[in-house]
Amino acid sequence: MISAPVRVVSSADGIAQVEPTEKSGCGACASSISCGVSGLGKYFAHNRKTIAVQCDVNVRAGDELQLSLSEGDLLKAGILAYLLPSVLALVGAGIAAGLGMGDVGAVLGAANGMAMGFLLVRWTGWAPKMSVKNEKQFATEK
Repeated sequence: MISAPVRVVSSADGIAQVEPTEKSGCGACASSISCGVSGLGKYFAHNRKTIAVQCDVNVRAGDELQLSLSEGDLLKAGILAYLLPSVLALVGAGIAAGLGMGDVGAVLGAANGMAMGFLLVRWTGWAPKMSVKNEKQFATEK
């Protein structure tokens, strides 16, 4: 699990608006140089705005939470966001080139393939599942 400490800005109807706390999920430990899975920590850089998180825990503004994301979900998000559109861009360029449309056709085919990839990702509606734990719950599990 990749975790980051967050602070609740507001909460209503099971959705909490959270922002990163001062300590970052990435760079706060001694192994940050060799860490290969630092996506959540980088996502919560200090210049980010608040994000909405589904929260089953009863929270109020100012509460400290631990937000976690599995490595598998991070990998799936990366594949959907980067690999699928890139592969479809290559397929689109290959089809256009195979049909003898020349360089301009290959570029247009690549653009259409990439656009189709982004649309497919958007239409799936998939989003990584982030789990929220109260700081007290997180401390007892350690």
